[in-house]
Order: sequence, then structure tokens, then C-alpha cells
Amino acid sequence: MMAHAANPAVLIELNDLASGLFLLCAFGMVATRQAQACLHLFMAQSFFFGISAILVGIHPLAWDLIAVGLLNFVTKLLLIPWMLRYTVREEVYERREIVQAVNVPTSLLIALGLTIVAYFVAAPMLRAVAETGYAKVNVPIGLAALLLGIYTLAVRREAVPQLMGLLAMENGAFFAGTAIVSGLSLIAELAIAFDALMLTFVMGVLTRAIHEHVGTTEAGGLALLKEK
Repeated sequence: MMAHAANPAVLIELNDLASGLFLLCAFGMVATRQAQACLHLFMAQSFFFGISAILVGIHPLAWDLIAVGLLNFVTKLLLIPWMLRYTVREEVYERREIVQAVNVPTSLLIALGLTIVAYFVAAPMLRAVAETGYAKVNVPIGLAALLLGIYTLAVRREAVPQLMGLLAMENGAFFAGTAIVSGLSLIAELAIAFDALMLTFVMGVLTRAIHEHVGTTEAGGLALLKEK
């Protein structure tokens, strides 16, 4: 009933809006200097990914994609932020700036270049699949978000922003995948959701240990944690 009542053109336009905001959040994660802002931008990106997955699943009706969107809300808007808040000291979010290898203006220029590359890479992929109204937007933007997540992971030195970059990569990959692959998405999302929760817990505990023993949250501090 939902599939018949929905206007495909309206759904595509709403998905385009969600896609643009999704990519904007990826740029925001590259530009931000605070761990708390990085977490909030990741949550916003995950929200728009969930909205897009639900929109794609409405017409044609695909309950697995709707379930992916709902599962995304639970894991990335509720469980992961709660887990980080529980395991990482509050001062890491509120008073510390992110240490990064490249300054913000240069990072934004590189991010723009990566986005252009993603659109060129997506072109042959779109020719190989059925180019629906969703795929022609979601695939290039998903690839761009994947590349920006890799860049965020590469230039950041703090453990929490690196984790956000890693999870943003997963967002980008699934954002592109949900528009072209149906059926496998829910199974893959369930597996990734469990792994993401475990990774978040481990990284949170290690970050807290680094901060307590070394006085920093840089990932390089892991080398200084030794059993007494």
C-alpha cells in the first residue's frame, strides 16, 4: 500500500536532498576541529543515510532497506554515541582540539578533489547497473563520502576522530550500495552494526586508557601502553 501511495518523483527529490546533506556532513567532518562536533556530524550523516535508505525502500517496496534505515538509527544515533560517552572522558570532547596532519583549508580543497574523482569513478559503475533515479545520485555521493572518510582517517591523529572516519567510510559504502543492491543490505548491515559496536567499545576503552596513562588521546599513544 505504501509503495502505491508514494509518488516516485517526490521520493527521488527527497532522496536528493538527503544525499546533499549527507555529503555536506562528510565535508563538515573534514573541516571540524573538535571531537564533539565530529561526533555530531557523524550522527547527522548517519541520520541522512537512514532517511535515504528508507526512501529508497519505499518505492519499489523493499522492507530490507527500510529495516537498514531503522537499524542505522538505533546503532549510530543511539548506541554508538552512548558507548563513546560511557567509555571516553568528557574533556576529550569538550576542551581538546583534534590534532591533524593537514590544515583545514587544504583539507577542504583535497576533499573537493576527492569528490570530483568519485563522480568520475561512479560513471562506469552506473553504466554497469540499472541507473535508477536513486543510483545516479547515491552512488557518486556514497563513493565521495567513502573517500572523505578515508581521508579523515588518514589525517587525524586522535583516536575518536579516526574512529568517526572509519565509521563514515562504512556510511559511504552502504549509501552507495543501498541504491543498487537489494536483499543483501540488511544481512551486511547487521554484521557491520555488530562489528561497529564492538570496535567503538574497544576504541573507547583504549582511548580512555591512553588519556589516563599518557595524557593524550593520539592513536600513537597506543605504543606507550605496556603491561606492568
